[in-house]
Order: sequence, then structure tokens, then C-alpha cells
Amino acid sequence: MIQYADMQKDHLHICLFQPEIPQNTGNIARLAAATGCRLHLILPLGFNTEEKQLRRPGLDYWPYLDLEIHDSFEDFCEVVNPKNMAFFSAKATKSYQLMTPEVDVLIFGRETSGLPVPLREHYAQQLYKIPIFHPKVRSLNLANCVALTVYHQLHVKGIT
Repeated sequence: MIQYADMQKDHLHICLFQPEIPQNTGNIARLAAATGCRLHLILPLGFNTEEKQLRRPGLDYWPYLDLEIHDSFEDFCEVVNPKNMAFFSAKATKSYQLMTPEVDVLIFGRETSGLPVPLREHYAQQLYKIPIFHPKVRSLNLANCVALTVYHQLHVKGIT
């Protein structure tokens, strides 16, 4: 079994680009704490970090969360290697299952509008999707997407 200290060597980075729904971010924070991932939030946020709707889904795990908040995407890129990033969009053509073990930064857009077009265009080769099989369903819940891709990538990296 992988121990928490071992996770820190190979941990993933989860990045939420301007998240809007506090409950999603709270759930993702709890997931990040449980998996030893670092959570990055890029401003502006659609909520206050002291809101009950954010805190409640994270339960009493907030002290275990490795969290960084960045003023901009550019500031975030100063901390991580852009070559190891994977961006997620319903508009992508490549399946998340094609991520290589080198990917250790998972980036997700806003709940209502996703990633901005300039980011999708600039990082087109690093853009992935989670398949949706019903033509009337436009998107999946952000927290579910993050959970699915985090555990997939931990498996790909041989951590699970």
C-alpha cells in the first residue's frame, strides 16, 4: 500500500481554472486531501473561501489539503511544468485514457463555460475529454470528472 509520504514524491496537481460552484470545489478538495494531490485554484473564484457550501463537502479534512491559490494562469505556470499538463474539455477529441505517465498536472475549466478558447487552442495537443454517450447530455459534473481522471492517472503512474 502506498503511504502518504510516498505519495508526495509523485503526487498529482489538480488545477481548477476559476471555479464557480463551492460544493464542487469542496468535494475536489476532499479528493485532493485523500489522494495526496496538490490543489491549485486560479482566481477569480465564484465564491468566498469561507463559505459553508465550500467547507461542508470537505468535512474536517481541510487541514490535510495541500492548496495553492494563484492570481492567474501565468502565475500557476511558474510553479508547474507546462509540458506535463493535461487540459479537459467536452470539446476535445482525445480520450483521457490516452494520457501518458508523464502527465502530472490535470486542469479543469469553469463549471458553466469550461476552459477559455485561448487555452484550448494553445494547448490543443494536451486537450482530453471524458466521453459522453448520450447526444443530449452536454457535460459531466466537475467533481466527478476530477475524481475519474485523478484515479485513472494515479493508476497509469503505478501509484494505486
